[in-house]
Amino acid sequence: MIKIITDSSADLPEELMKQYDITSVPLTVTVGGQDYAEKVDLSPKEFFTKMFSTDELPKTSQPSPASFAEAFSKFGKDTELLCLTISSGLSGTYQSACLGKELSNTNVTVFDTLAGSLGHGLQIIRAAELAAQGYTMEEIVADLTQYREKMNILVLLDTLENIVKGGRLSKFQGSLAKILNIKVILERVDGGKVEILEKIRGKKRFQKRVLEIIQERGNNFSQTIFGITHTGNLEDAEAVKQELIDKFHPKEVIVNYMGATMGTYAGKNGMIISF
Repeated sequence: MIKIITDSSADLPEELMKQYDITSVPLTVTVGGQDYAEKVDLSPKEFFTKMFSTDELPKTSQPSPASFAEAFSKFGKDTELLCLTISSGLSGTYQSACLGKELSNTNVTVFDTLAGSLGHGLQIIRAAELAAQGYTMEEIVADLTQYREKMNILVLLDTLENIVKGGRLSKFQGSLAKILNIKVILERVDGGKVEILEKIRGKKRFQKRVLEIIQERGNNFSQTIFGITHTGNLEDAEAVKQELIDKFHPKEVIVNYMGATMGTYAGKNGMIISF
């Protein structure tokens, strides 16, 4: 039997977490001077309400090795554990999970998804489905490695306000972007980090360009699951979902709130599309 464990940044809808019986180890979110266990003490919706009402950028910190060790130790020696974590290029969570494995002395394979949000979550679904079909741990990891390499992750920034707050852009640059109505598309690159792909003026051109980029990345999406996460702008996310369905006829489109780790940088009306 293979059991899937992850951290709280995967952004899978709660019903899918239950359907696949996924155990989640929470990251810590600090917002407004208070610490919360992500998705335990603070829902994504509550997080964004707090984030948008404070000038200080929230912080997230990875679960401790002891937290992972505790989660791993709840299962017997007969259970093989597969722990999928947020990208090591974005967080120290992968390293914590590896240390937790050593502390727990259990049969754990730790896998770095090199992704965040539903890019991470889609890999969990794939692993859970393969495990249910009777694949071995080696076969699942080999499949996930290929899936991970082919995955596209686009981060859509409607505003650069949080990038300015985080010190990655000056206030002047942020103000200029606002005046010029500049939107930014970032993408995941090697090592699981994100870098700017394009800057676009105007919302309509921005939305059109996103669909063009997706079209450029493949010609048959009939077996593709798309994941869309948002920072409270559900209407925008549902509109994108409908466009993806109409244009590409994918296998499925999952929409959910973005968690604190990626949401902190995505800011107001931000979205992430993973496929």
